[in-house]
Amino acid sequence: MKRICSIYKSPRKNEMYLYVDRSEALSRVPEALLTAFGAPVHAFDLVLTPERNLAREDIAKVLENIEKQGFHLQMPPGEEEYIEHLPEELLRMNDPI
Repeated sequence: MKRICSIYKSPRKNEMYLYVDRSEALSRVPEALLTAFGAPVHAFDLVLTPERNLAREDIAKVLENIEKQGFHLQMPPGEEEYIEHLPEELLRMNDPI
């Protein structure tokens, strides 16, 4: 299943994204979600297929959510994820000598 999606970023929360079918745009996104999300800012369009890899999302889940509910909401990573991705030397900079 191939789907052309539009990805929107939230102006309120860094690294929060909304994936929708490009042909439907935001028509199936609940008003309450749009209110919490803020005015969506179009980031880019992307062709999604089951074979494609996404950096932080499970492609099968994204496609399933768009099919069933009309959108997929990507939440920002937790603070722990930011810390885990820092190089070891940066994590040790504040350690006592």
